[in-house]
Order: sequence, then structure tokens, then C-alpha cells
Amino acid sequence: MEKHQVIILPLLVSIVIALGFISFSLCIAAEFKKSKKKDLRLDGKYCYFPGSSAFGLGIAALTCLFIAQFIGNSLLICTKFFSRDKIENMSCNKAEKKKRILVGLFLALSWICFGIAVILLGAATSMSRSQHYGEGWLNGECYIVKDGVYTASAILVLITLGSTLGLAIMKIKIRKRNQVEQDTNVHDK
Repeated sequence: MEKHQVIILPLLVSIVIALGFISFSLCIAAEFKKSKKKDLRLDGKYCYFPGSSAFGLGIAALTCLFIAQFIGNSLLICTKFFSRDKIENMSCNKAEKKKRILVGLFLALSWICFGIAVILLGAATSMSRSQHYGEGWLNGECYIVKDGVYTASAILVLITLGSTLGLAIMKIKIRKRNQVEQDTNVHDK
């Protein structure tokens, strides 16, 4: 493995872990700070719902999640394109093919959970804004974030973080093993 990768990879992994746990913590905090049903005020057919601090927490959680996913996937791209060994593109044995399938599954899981988390977190955060009389959140009606939506988002953040990091670690291990095999083949010839 190249010298700059030895320093940069642990730093990037640490940043992804930190941002993921910050996003998780912000989701949990937003769950406790979201507006309650008792905050809803009705005036005939119109409703008013004051904003809550869950809005700011949700925006911050979304931002951290986006940055963590971007850095995590950039890490994968960097390990693919900036490595000197090219043995990975050659034919591989059954175990190597299984590992590649597992890498693909981790990648799909990461992006699916990321997408669902963004949708849940984005909708819940949007509902946490102030909903004025006659405006509401959608079609002039007020909506309240259900219990557990932010918690579900937090769990999806952890799954996204785990699968992205698992994928990065698997790719790094495969790359290290391929480098060792390549070095062994060069010394045997």
C-alpha cells in the first residue's frame, strides 16, 4: 500500500465514523425535541403548529449524513483508482468472486439505507417547521411527525455507516491481499 494511503485512509475512515455518529446523535435528539400533539392549535378549519428545534437538528443530521456518505464513497473510489496494483481486474478464483458479490451487496445496502434515511429524515424535518394558519405542511393541513420516525432514521444512518465502512474495509483488505499476491508472484519469477 502506498505511503500516503497509510495516513489518509485512517483519517478519512475516522471522519466518516465521526460524521455518522454525529448524524445518529442528532436524529435521536430530534426525536426528543420534535413537536407534540399538544402544541397543535386549531382555529375552526385552520391549524397552527409552532416550529420545533427538531428542524435544525434534522438539517444538521442530513448534512452530516450526506458528507459521511460522500466521503465514504470517495474513499472507495480512491482505493480503486489510485492504487498501483492492477491484479484486481484480472480473472479471479471462486472466493474472490464471492467477495466481490459481497462488496456489491454492501454497496447496494449502503445506498438503499441512505436513500430511505434521507427521505424519512427530510420529510420529518420538513414537518418540524412552523405551520401557520391556513398554510400547514401539505394542502393547508398540519402534520405531526409520528413517534419513532427520527429513531428509524437514526437506525438507518447506522446501517448506512456500517455498510459503507464495511465495504471500504473489505476493499482495502482485498487490495492488500492482491498486493501481497502480486509481490509474491514477482519474487517467484
